[in-house]
Order: sequence, then C-alpha cells, then structure tokens
Amino acid sequence: MLKVAIVGCGKIADAHASQILRISDCEIVGVCDCEPLMAKQLKERFPIKQYFSDLNRLLAESQPDVVHITTPAESHFQIARTCLESGCHVYVEKPFTLNAEEARVLIDLAERSRLKLTAGHSDQFTHVARRMRALVAKGYLGDGPVHMESHYGYDLGDPSYARALLGDRHHWVRRLPGKLLQNVISHGLARIAEFLTSDSPEVIAHGFVSPLLKSINEHDVLDELRVIICEDQRTTAYFTFSSSMRPSIHELRLYGTKNGLIVDHDHDILLRLRGSKFKSYADKFIPPLSFATQHLKNLGANVKLFLSNDFHMDSGMKYLIECFYRSIRQNMPLPISYREILLVSTMMDKLFKQLADTHVQYRNARDVLPEIVTAGVSS
Repeated sequence: MLKVAIVGCGKIADAHASQILRISDCEIVGVCDCEPLMAKQLKERFPIKQYFSDLNRLLAESQPDVVHITTPAESHFQIARTCLESGCHVYVEKPFTLNAEEARVLIDLAERSRLKLTAGHSDQFTHVARRMRALVAKGYLGDGPVHMESHYGYDLGDPSYARALLGDRHHWVRRLPGKLLQNVISHGLARIAEFLTSDSPEVIAHGFVSPLLKSINEHDVLDELRVIICEDQRTTAYFTFSSSMRPSIHELRLYGTKNGLIVDHDHDILLRLRGSKFKSYADKFIPPLSFATQHLKNLGANVKLFLSNDFHMDSGMKYLIECFYRSIRQNMPLPISYREILLVSTMMDKLFKQLADTHVQYRNARDVLPEIVTAGVSS
C-alpha cells in the first residue's frame, strides 16, 4: 500500500484527493495546511487518516511514501526540498518552481536521493493527448513536428479565481515573477516542450495588458502573451495566451513533413490534417467529408469513455498520478522527463525576463509622459 500525503488544502487539493482515491493500492494518510481549518475540512470530506498544520509533524507522524504539493507556487521549492530530504517522492503542482535554478536543485536532490519527482502537467495525459502521442510515435507526422502552435485561453470572468486575484492587491499570484502568467502558462508551454530537441531554445516574448483590465485601472497583471520559440535549424513554435480571444480555446496544432494534427483539449477532439492536396475540385469535397467522419469518430470515442466511467474532468491528472506511482513501485521511467520539466522552467525564465524589462520601460514611459506634456504646455 502506497502512503500518500497532500500539502496545501485549497481547491486543487480536492481534485488530487479525488483522483488518488480512484487508484488502487494507495491511501491518503495525512493532509497539511498552515490554516488548520483548511486541513480539517479536507480530512472530513475524504477518507483521510489525519490532518496537520505543520509539515514536519505530517512527515514524522504519517510517514508518507509520496507527497503531493498543492500550495501557492512561491512555497513549492522549500516544501519539496523538505519532503525530499525526508525521503519522500514528490508530485509538485504547476508551476513547478519559481525559476529554473530552483527546479534544477530539486531534480539534483531527487536523483542523489534516488527519489522520484514530477510536475503537475496533467493536460499532457488526457485521453486526446495520449491519442495524439500514439499517432506521432507511429510516424503520422513524418519528420517532426517541424512547427507547433499552442493556444491557451483564460476567462477572467471566472469568479472562483480571477476575480479574487483582481480584487486583492496582495494576492499571492501578484508576488510571482510572472504573476498571472506564471501560474497558468506552464500547461501550454509543456505541450510544446515535449517535442523540442534543444535544451535552451530562443524565446521571443511580447506581453501586454488587455483593454478589459485597463478599463478597471489594472496595469500590473499582464493577461495577453504572444511567444515565438525557435530551435537552430529545427522546430519552431508559437504560443498564445489570451483572456480576450473568443472562443477561449485550449488547442495544440502540430505540423510535420508529411501530415499535421489538431488537438482540441476543450472538446477532446483529435483531427488528422492530410499533408497533400487532392486534385482539382476533389479538394473541395473530400476534406469536408473526411473532417465530418473524424468528428463522428471522436464523438463515438468520447461516448464510449463516458459509458465506461472514464470520462471525468480530471482524467489526465489521474493518469499522470498512476504513471508516477507506477514509476515509484516498479522503478520505471518517469511520466515527465526531468529534461522537459527544466525546459519549461527555462523558457518561462526567458520570457518573464523579457516581459519584466519591457514592462519597466513601459511604466517609466507612462510616468515620464505627463512631465513631457507639462513641459510642452509651459514652454
């Protein structure tokens, strides 16, 4: 029996507890939160043995084999290091750490201690993502992908999170180096990182504040991001994060030397894109029929999963946790390589540095502008 603990008892902890309890031969032996009432309510709503408000007591008394860290991102590094030093395997929710250096320290510690460590990039393990990965492995794309496009939409009208962030000038997300972006975009970047071959690709980032946030006098939270990612003579990618774009899609497009793929994460749809065109007017009739057929097949696959009770919203998280536990029990490869975790952290470091430099210039220009106008009037 694998003994599991959860540190951090907010909303995401509920999802972790639900999926852990779906997995056989494991039990939640303890939960911990610096606010005792949060830990208590989680313990009372799930079959959990104990709750704590002190991490060291949790580790000493519950003696878990695995710890899931679901706290705010700024605490991930210290909590993960403490758990690793106590001999526990660790699952860290996204974003993994605040920067690549912290990620590197944790990975080095895990390897030296012969422990397992993973990041909560659960979107990589949904049913549709696994179908996509199987097609790529079979060579459907040909050589590649040679280009990718990842879109990650975000609804600032969500009252459970975004409004709390916008209404609280001291919200913990505002203390992150990348603020809102840092807490969200690792899912979208991880989809790209999986297929990159370089450990340090070129990253060109442009971020800005949407008209919606400007209208409420919010200038510190960037909610629009456009990124170009390039490898030397190899793969390129575009990443788009937007709170304004409608529909608010979560999508990945892969283009190889033979064919392409569209992965629609919102609707669990996988579409094959034929690389060559049909002759003459056939190109106007056969592709629509092909897409219609594919959509029907996707419908059938989703209905089948629903009827088999394997179509819940957090199926990707459950699969990732299962794979992580299997790697621990059977000493198998990790579901997410350390290289990929570091690559996502490295790209985030690069783009946040660019955004910080640009935003400082923007704020300086905004502060100087009234002086320029005043000087012009007085002269």
